[in-house]
Amino acid sequence: MAENQPLDIEEIVRDSFNEDEAEHLTGKLSQLEPEEIAIALEAMPVEQRVSTWLSLHPDDQIAALTYMRVDARDNIFKQLDEAQLRSLVEGMEVDDLIELLDELPQRIYDYACSRLDESQRRWLDTALAYDEDQCGRYADHDMLIINKNAKVRDAIRLFRQLAEDAEYHDALFVVDRTGRYAGLVHATQLLGLASHLPVETVIDNEAPVVEGEMELDQGSDIVSRSGYTALAVVDDEGKLLGRLSIGEALENVRRSLESQFMHTAGLDEEEDLFAPVLYSAKRRALWLGVNLITAFLAANTIGLFEATLAEVVALAVLMPIVASMGGIAGSQTLTLIIRGLALEQITPQTHMTLLRKALGVAGLNGLLWGLVIAVLTYVWFDNWVICIVIGLAVIINIVVSAFAGVIIPIWMKKVNIDPALAGSVVLTAITDMTGFFVFLGLGSLLLLT
Repeated sequence: MAENQPLDIEEIVRDSFNEDEAEHLTGKLSQLEPEEIAIALEAMPVEQRVSTWLSLHPDDQIAALTYMRVDARDNIFKQLDEAQLRSLVEGMEVDDLIELLDELPQRIYDYACSRLDESQRRWLDTALAYDEDQCGRYADHDMLIINKNAKVRDAIRLFRQLAEDAEYHDALFVVDRTGRYAGLVHATQLLGLASHLPVETVIDNEAPVVEGEMELDQGSDIVSRSGYTALAVVDDEGKLLGRLSIGEALENVRRSLESQFMHTAGLDEEEDLFAPVLYSAKRRALWLGVNLITAFLAANTIGLFEATLAEVVALAVLMPIVASMGGIAGSQTLTLIIRGLALEQITPQTHMTLLRKALGVAGLNGLLWGLVIAVLTYVWFDNWVICIVIGLAVIINIVVSAFAGVIIPIWMKKVNIDPALAGSVVLTAITDMTGFFVFLGLGSLLLLT
């Protein structure tokens, strides 16, 4: 992006509705980075999005698509005719084609593949041998490679051939004659060296290596923590597949965190803000249905104590407080555990330590707020028995919710269920049913006997 050029999404979206601003709008977008163009396009309704995207230079069109959410770019593809789609893929590099192939119609994908040369086809076949969440699929081939038997002068020549806008090219990737990765050679290491020395004498073989079969999140985390601008991606035989740069790694980390945030609400991070109503409704219906089931379970728990509620109306008034306190306490614990699992800070050896801490914190908070709520209840209803009932119920529910907040995500992780997606739904069901059962059960026991 140009220096001091602010990204004003609101202005860009507003201009997309104004035909008189169309020419200026394209100029504004062309000054932005591809990811910023993608953000701007996603902020537009589909009609404006497509017309604005079509006004961009073909290179900017492709770059923006690679940064857009799946649904958003799929909605662009649906608006393009056959000729426009063919023209689009004619200008695609292999790495862009890999990124977009799932949204391209099969006939267009086949057409794009037919235009690849032999080396590009091998690159594509190698990438597609890995799953869509593995590092090997997205290994970047834009890197400097040198044989370990080459000389320092050869390495210097490679660096001199770099374009001015080349990113993350401060090191050469060294391989042997079979293509096996041997290490890195940094540009700064070559300063002052005799030109006839072999490259292998200055190899940095301490740099971490990303395995092609690693999950993309794991590989990105390794790169972001390594202190290197890019790391080698290798196959199971140690042969160099490509590289994973710090820029791509940080983008993957950002997407992963955004995905976890969206999943806590039962949403898909790839969903288009302006997707058709029916499409969005179908996607969200599942978790609304799951939530409805848990709501009926909670309602059924309340129904068990219908006679108690009829006799002591105060219990009905106070009942939401118990469920709310348990829900908040459990949600706090759940969020911390999910974050710990995502960052790989939690191991089987630390499960009991975390559980003891969570129960300790819950016990202290339960005693504190149980007492506060009991006192406020007495001021309100002037009934010591009701105070005792709600105080005990709050303490028990906070402790149970903390226990559930630790156990639920750990168990879900073990059975390959995303705790960020389903954890909050299960937790809500447990805290509501526990809170209602304990509160109304104690009310029945102490108030009606």
